Amino acid sequence: MNIHPTAIVSKSAKLGDEVIVGPYALISDNVAIGAKTRIGSHCVIEGNTTIGSGCEIFTGAVVGSRPQDLKYKGEKSLLVIGDNNIIREYCTLNPGTEDGGLTRVGSNNLFMAYSHIAHDCVVGNNCVFANNATLAGHVTIEDRAVIGGLVAIHQFVRMGELSIVGGCSKVVQDIPPYSTCDGHPARVYGLNLVGLRRQKIGRDTIHQLDHAFRVLFNSGHSMRHALEQLEKELSSPTAEVAHLIDFAKKSERGISRSCRAE
Repeated sequence: MNIHPTAIVSKSAKLGDEVIVGPYALISDNVAIGAKTRIGSHCVIEGNTTIGSGCEIFTGAVVGSRPQDLKYKGEKSLLVIGDNNIIREYCTLNPGTEDGGLTRVGSNNLFMAYSHIAHDCVVGNNCVFANNATLAGHVTIEDRAVIGGLVAIHQFVRMGELSIVGGCSKVVQDIPPYSTCDGHPARVYGLNLVGLRRQKIGRDTIHQLDHAFRVLFNSGHSMRHALEQLEKELSSPTAEVAHLIDFAKKSERGISRSCRAE
């Protein structure tokens, strides 16, 4: 370990091999940090927080501070962060709320400066949060999602796999997997073709997703009727289309509407 002499690290904290702690950082009692993670200057790591290996946490980030929830009365809640995450300057990540509440962040994510992850959120793997991307409580972000700068996502919203939301958008309903969305409120513009191709998703799957999007968002049908039509038409959907259908069927806040909707 390499701990700067001005840093304050609790004797109860658990730090793995080759952890680096920068000047004036503060690490509290119930924190566990994996091997080769770097904690920048003036960072605060507190609460019941576990951070994986190989992460980089930059200047002024506050990780694990009490949730910003008026219902929270000091119950034991958790923040669990995976491996190889980059958490840039002044990001804030809060634990869950109520007894046993959990905020979980996967691995290989990039959180640009001033991003905020509120209580009880679930973030997958390989996601990108641009500057000032903000999650309210109980938000779920699936793998490989991209959130533009200054985007605010309402509580209990879900954002699907390989979807992207443009900067300054207001997200109040679920963002479907594999979609490109933008606006105030955010609306569906179509498939995230760039993301799909980068992930080497096959042409047949892309064609099937394109058809599914046309039925779901441009046919004029209600979401329920559009889903029924898709299930009749696609007897053997690809894994991606099956996930899209399942995601839509499980939506509680509703799916973001098409940009073509009146």
